[in-house]
Amino acid sequence: MENRLFVGNLSFQITEHDLEEAFKEFGGANGNIPVTEAGRSRGFGFVDVDEDKLEEAITRMNGVELNGREITVNKARPRETRPSQSWG
Repeated sequence: MENRLFVGNLSFQITEHDLEEAFKEFGGANGNIPVTEAGRSRGFGFVDVDEDKLEEAITRMNGVELNGREITVNKARPRETRPSQSWG
């Protein structure tokens, strides 16, 4: 997980393959774009890059236009646990 990137503001038409291709020069692999229960992209994703190219990938890809949208690229962090909500 040390070499996983978070990529935000993705176009809803971007596929996991497109994400891997965009990060190809950094070793892009294992693209993952979470979807809603309806099957629609959540507008962000994750991609693994070569560990020695992580910082370069962030620097060079953050703010780049991908499929008409300016993407945000950061090092992925573990998901925060959120308290469950009760509706009672």
